[in-house]
Amino acid sequence: MAKIIQLNAQKREKAGKGASRALRKAGTIPAVIYGDKKAPVLITITEKALKAELAKAGFWTHQFEIDVDGEKTRTICQDVQLHPVSDMPLHADFLRISKNAKLEMEIPLHIVGEETCPGLREGGTINLVHRSLLVSCSPDAIPESFTLDVSALNIGDALTTKDIVLPEKVTLTTNDELTLLTITETTIVEEETPVAEAPAAETAEGGEAKAEAPAAAADTNKAEGK
Repeated sequence: MAKIIQLNAQKREKAGKGASRALRKAGTIPAVIYGDKKAPVLITITEKALKAELAKAGFWTHQFEIDVDGEKTRTICQDVQLHPVSDMPLHADFLRISKNAKLEMEIPLHIVGEETCPGLREGGTINLVHRSLLVSCSPDAIPESFTLDVSALNIGDALTTKDIVLPEKVTLTTNDELTLLTITETTIVEEETPVAEAPAAETAEGGEAKAEAPAAAADTNKAEGK
């Protein structure tokens, strides 16, 4: 199930590019808490704390209990804007969630069993069709990931949404059976070996040299009066 991470934050009064730039220079990241039919709250989080959470697996399925000057709010992170060059976080959006809320979440797929997969041992490869699944769930039942076990798959076998074990209070947003991955045969493309061409130019030049030799001899004989 989803982890609940504690984050400390401070309220901020000013918005805008200038104020946000000054906050980032001071080592904090501007952010906002919104949703649940309540007014948005402008906050700041230390750059160190946000980057540490971003580096963890499952960040987008984690719940964050944000303590703003003693007032705690349960949230999930909806967006983090990153600098296009340095990947430094520039701004974060946190959505308030209540216990009775219904959420739609992208849950990542995690592959296991590759070491003992017969299809891979026979030279096959994994073709991952989907990297995540969209589900509907309650806040206390957010899965961190779904496991795809390939340990018994042969070449030509596949895993679909029917192979996913859904926890309680979690449903897929589609009724269609989706193929998640397949074990496919590896195709080897052989490169054509270029055929060496005969040295036609050298042969031609050699022929011309031989043809010119009698002519040169004739000119010499003529000049000598022979």
